[in-house]
Amino acid sequence: MPPVGVPLVIEKKKWAVRASEFAKSTFNPIRFIVDSMKMEQHPDKYMISLSIGDPTIFGNLKPHNATIEAVHNALDKMTFNGYAPTVGYFEARSAVAEFYTTPETIISPNDVILSSGCTHALDLCISALASRGQNILMPRPGFCMYRTLARGHGIHSKFYNLKPEASWEIDLAHLESLIDGNTVAIIVNNPNNPCGSVYSKEHLLGILQIASRYCLPIIADEIYDFFIFKGEEFHPMASLSKNVPILTCGGIAKRFLVPGWRMGWVLIHDRNNVLNVEVRGALNALTQRIMGSNTLVQGALPDMLRNTPKSFFAETIATVQTNAEIAFEKLQQCPGLFPVKPQGTMYMMIGIEMASFPEFATEFQFVERLVSEQSVSCLPGKCFEYPDYFRITLTIPKEQLLVAMNRIIEFCYDHYIEERNVASNIVLIKEEQVHTLDQTIPHGFHT
Repeated sequence: MPPVGVPLVIEKKKWAVRASEFAKSTFNPIRFIVDSMKMEQHPDKYMISLSIGDPTIFGNLKPHNATIEAVHNALDKMTFNGYAPTVGYFEARSAVAEFYTTPETIISPNDVILSSGCTHALDLCISALASRGQNILMPRPGFCMYRTLARGHGIHSKFYNLKPEASWEIDLAHLESLIDGNTVAIIVNNPNNPCGSVYSKEHLLGILQIASRYCLPIIADEIYDFFIFKGEEFHPMASLSKNVPILTCGGIAKRFLVPGWRMGWVLIHDRNNVLNVEVRGALNALTQRIMGSNTLVQGALPDMLRNTPKSFFAETIATVQTNAEIAFEKLQQCPGLFPVKPQGTMYMMIGIEMASFPEFATEFQFVERLVSEQSVSCLPGKCFEYPDYFRITLTIPKEQLLVAMNRIIEFCYDHYIEERNVASNIVLIKEEQVHTLDQTIPHGFHT
């Protein structure tokens, strides 16, 4: 203390407000990569976006009237404006349970937790099962949000490989080799984003055998459940499990074409009570962090799930499958590109023979130049931990898809290093086709 009568001098503090470690460790690769891309389009070509995983963006795919009416009815009742239980209204959970119950998989309302979209459902599962320093196995290529959600909590991501030569099946030997004493769960995405794969019953049983051998629960990301093409069959993972606990994450975003309504769920499948009170309690506790999901949509869920006809889903899938077949046929003939034919969802992954495009060091540069020269945007494989590939979305109107495919083909012929004379002749034909198709869509139309 200073002597009596001498004023106390307090050192002036400086502002030092810091971001939290949680915030600094939260990182979305797609946003970072897309934001860092040079997106200056060709001045004479309207932009065609094949990069966005939103089926509503083009306006050609719309929700069914029954879905819209369900929300109108819920709003008119004026009983869904307050807080709901954080796990969701019982009536809404009952409707989800009824929607997913089959003779093989019986679900009760107590097995359903409603969430703010499927990503929130994934966050609940990852947060409930893993602690800092532990790890979760996840697919490569795969949905980047798995890593984003884990990283913020200090949970490590270990990536198992998918095999493009086998329609993106999981490399089971590689998956098993990654398991160690700190592994607490396996994420399985089926049907798959970004690959469009739909796994066979036999392949899913192979995954379950590994999970059973190491006593690991599975987080099943099935947001594209039943969004499969004609001739394929979807098997919910929980319907095949005898003893492995499954946390199935889903929602209304893709199937009902309303991603902005933010309604998802976790379905708890635990036939042998392995997850017991502790994990169920953890999931319930975590819902309290945001006080539950959208109550208006919860109020609409029973009518939405019961009254939307199956024909609506079939028509949506048929539209996307037609686009997938067109894109695959076109790009399969394109020099230097190797599309992998999807079996469902809204996406296709296309491999690039980078040695045939020496101007580009990475697929990132390839995609950037595609924008500047042809005004077609795609997502580089880097977004999915998978270089030398890019992803396209298949929900675009058919006319725009045809224009985009021709532009991609023209771009590849412009930069492909082999057969230059032949290439230039084909480019002239393609330019004529593109010009004709371009007339069907007004210039200046952006998506």
